[in-house]
Amino acid sequence: MKKKFVWLSLALVLILCLSLVLVSCGSEQAEGEPVEEEGFLSRITNSIKNFFLETVGKEWCVFFCSMIPIIELRGAIPMGFAFEMPFWLTYLLSVIGNMLPIPFILLFIKVVLNWMGKSKVKFFNKVAGWLNKKVEKNRDKIAKYSFWGVCFFVAIPLPVTGAWTGSLVAAMIDMKFWKALLSCLFGVMIAGVVMTVFSYGLLGLIF
Repeated sequence: MKKKFVWLSLALVLILCLSLVLVSCGSEQAEGEPVEEEGFLSRITNSIKNFFLETVGKEWCVFFCSMIPIIELRGAIPMGFAFEMPFWLTYLLSVIGNMLPIPFILLFIKVVLNWMGKSKVKFFNKVAGWLNKKVEKNRDKIAKYSFWGVCFFVAIPLPVTGAWTGSLVAAMIDMKFWKALLSCLFGVMIAGVVMTVFSYGLLGLIF
């Protein structure tokens, strides 16, 4: 149990760092704006943005963006298109990044929710309650089709679906780890194809 909480802590720290990266990628300094008038938070986000875009590169922004819940690859692939990256590289980085947190969710989410539900911190109780309601809302339609239920739920690139929610439900209905992981992978790959065609096809024709 102690080892699980160590891994969980590392995963939560990683997610927090990735959230900061997402903020930094979305905050662009207006052209000609004097640096000395920037606030403290603005300087921090600009520093992070410059590090990833100039030092590390656009690829890491896409990779990290795909790991963020709700955003996932449905936000990362359009970002890669905006960065004028090759479609195959954007797709590959987005799929890998989107899948990276999934094993942690499948292994540890039940432990996390139980701990949060019993916590004396009301915020944790509310988050656990909200996640449990989300699971119950999608439980029947996913459990009915098991493997393919998770796959197609993940494959639909909408804010209420995706790999994070799909793996959460899969863990809560006690789907076997490798079965759930493979199902999420297939779903992410399909969602990646949909978003790549949309971004590089439809948006490419418009812009």
